Amino acid sequence: MLNEVANGAAGTGLFIVIAIIGLFAWFLVNRASVRANEQIRLLEALLEEQKRQNQLLKTLVEAQENPAQAAEGATDESDFIRLIPER
Repeated sequence: MLNEVANGAAGTGLFIVIAIIGLFAWFLVNRASVRANEQIRLLEALLEEQKRQNQLLKTLVEAQENPAQAAEGATDESDFIRLIPER
């Protein structure tokens, strides 16, 4: 009878140790998953910000190129007019 109680207590103790190890492993996996999800969310936000910045940069470059092309055509004829000889 005492032997059966000892085996039952050892089995219960082993179950509790395995349950604690399982819960600890679950905690680590869950924590890593939450961190990965947060990093993915931050990377997606960064990607959206970069897309907006690229669009703004394209708009600024196009705005700079268009007046420059218009002014470039006008300066070809007026280069000699703006030439001031040294005295």
